[in-house]
Amino acid sequence: MRIATWNVNSAKQRMPRLLPWLEERKPDVVCLQETKLTDATFGELLAGPLAELGYEAAHHGYGGFNGVALLSRVGLSAVERDFPGQPRYGGVTEARAISATCGGVRIHSLYVPNGREVGSDHYAIKLDWFDALAAAVAAGPPDVALCGDMNVAPADADVFDPAAYLGHTHVTGPERQRLEAFGLVDVVRARWPERERVFSYWDYRAGMFHQDLGMRIDLVLASQPVADRVTAAWVDRAARKGKLPSDHAPVIVDLDEAPDGGIGPVVPPPSNPKRGGRTRLPQSKD
Repeated sequence: MRIATWNVNSAKQRMPRLLPWLEERKPDVVCLQETKLTDATFGELLAGPLAELGYEAAHHGYGGFNGVALLSRVGLSAVERDFPGQPRYGGVTEARAISATCGGVRIHSLYVPNGREVGSDHYAIKLDWFDALAAAVAAGPPDVALCGDMNVAPADADVFDPAAYLGHTHVTGPERQRLEAFGLVDVVRARWPERERVFSYWDYRAGMFHQDLGMRIDLVLASQPVADRVTAAWVDRAARKGKLPSDHAPVIVDLDEAPDGGIGPVVPPPSNPKRGGRTRLPQSKD
């Protein structure tokens, strides 16, 4: 079974890339984030084309920002939108989580809150969101995979320059501790030790992608029984190239069989990455 996760940063804008990508990579289960669509619009745009490719689909979104989906060719049962205890912000439960059982594995498509600034209300909600999710996952089935844009780089090796991120979200101790608290296996990093340069997100600005100045924040965290089945785990960097890309690349994990062999960690590898020297983040204020 091939599982993929991709923050598409607008499913409507990414349709000309998403559908050919599904035909090319042939994932059995796909977790999408940041669809930015209502359930009705997602169905109008994608239900027909996805059915032609053999996918059932479940979507959770209200339009505007956020929105998550699951696509499956191996079953889609016990669909759950949100999760017990999911925190609300401003009285609203945002469309950031959907789960279902696909091919015997409980799969969660997750779009974790960004956190914005350390110490802000958004940051506090992000930590609470992780805590509530951990409790929900612990109460669920043992064969589980959390897939999505976690908005946390698990270690310093997962950002291009740790010094550039000091004082920013995504790299703080409390955020990383929340990931560790799940007790799950980061299957990409387990397969590719920390000496390997592996990113899944590159800011649109300042030529960050072409210099390979990125972060690894799109993750697949699996329970040990699922992690033991992994035969390949890699970032499909090719999907970040070309016209009108998302700022994220898909992460692909193969269980039991690897149709493309044991490739990775990033396919294709960057051609001219910048290494060494201080690089200022595009969003930095100083």
